Order: sequence, then structure tokens, then C-alpha cells
Amino acid sequence: MGDSAKTEKAPRQSFFKGVKTEFKKIAWPGRSDIVKQSIAVVCVSVVTGGIIAIIDFLFQYGIDFLTTL
Repeated sequence: MGDSAKTEKAPRQSFFKGVKTEFKKIAWPGRSDIVKQSIAVVCVSVVTGGIIAIIDFLFQYGIDFLTTL
């Protein structure tokens, strides 16, 4: 099958040091970017909710109309 070489696990301390190092490399967005993106998400959610409400109303009206025939 092959050589059964033992693999040594890295100590936990070096793993967390690596994670800390990688977190320092992240380009975090600024406050203004977060505010703009949050406003965009809220606006899109409200518009989508409105569209779904209008479609729901139209379906309800259509089904009520068909059931009264």
C-alpha cells in the first residue's frame, strides 16, 4: 500500500497565530461603505416585499373572482 509515515500535527498555538496573521490581511470596509450597503439592502427588501404584496393581492383577487362565477 505504501509507507505509513507519521504526519506530525502542528501545535494549536501556531494555528491561531496563523489565523491572527490572516485576519490582519483582510481589507475591512469603512463605516460609510457599510452604511451605504445596509441602506441598499433595506431598500431592495422593501421593494421586493411590495412587489410580492401586489402579486399576492392580484392572485387573491383573481381566485375570488373565479370562485364567484
